[in-house]
Amino acid sequence: MRCPKCGFRDDKVIDSRQSRDSSSIRRRRVCLQCTYRFTTYEQIERSDLRVIKRDRTHEPFDRRKLVNSLAKACEKRSISLVTLETAVDEIVHELETTGKEVPSSLVGTKVLEKLREIDDVAYLRYASVHRRFEDADEFVDAIQALGRRIKPNALQPELFGTELAQSALHAPEPAGAKGKIESHGRV
Repeated sequence: MRCPKCGFRDDKVIDSRQSRDSSSIRRRRVCLQCTYRFTTYEQIERSDLRVIKRDRTHEPFDRRKLVNSLAKACEKRSISLVTLETAVDEIVHELETTGKEVPSSLVGTKVLEKLREIDDVAYLRYASVHRRFEDADEFVDAIQALGRRIKPNALQPELFGTELAQSALHAPEPAGAKGKIESHGRV
């Protein structure tokens, strides 16, 4: 490893640990000549994934393009970088398990699935490009489809299927709330 400060080729690893998402190893190094400390990351070399574009041409999969398209869809939305990185990691993993060549439409579909879980506005932004919306009616249809989906909340325990949902059903009512039943959410 070449020192980023002086260019010397010898260094010493002073600390190694897994990254937060366990997909790489973070190493702290010190240059043996100028004692400058720097960090490197070691990752598994990914297989040569290729994307088949709409015009039938092939190109190597570029993770940066995926990150940039997600970031553009989520621009000015309150979505953390950690959430976006996690989504990208999951998408890449799913694509790598499908084979060495994947159609660009599959990449777009995977992105739409993740964005639908993350943020409705980002989903619509990406869908407008991926599905090539031609007019406002297509936007309206996509918005109505988002409105029809069922969003889980505390009043729909059958969607959870966990002990938490069961405990919510048997939780004591707050003082003064007897006899009041309110419905929140769409069906």
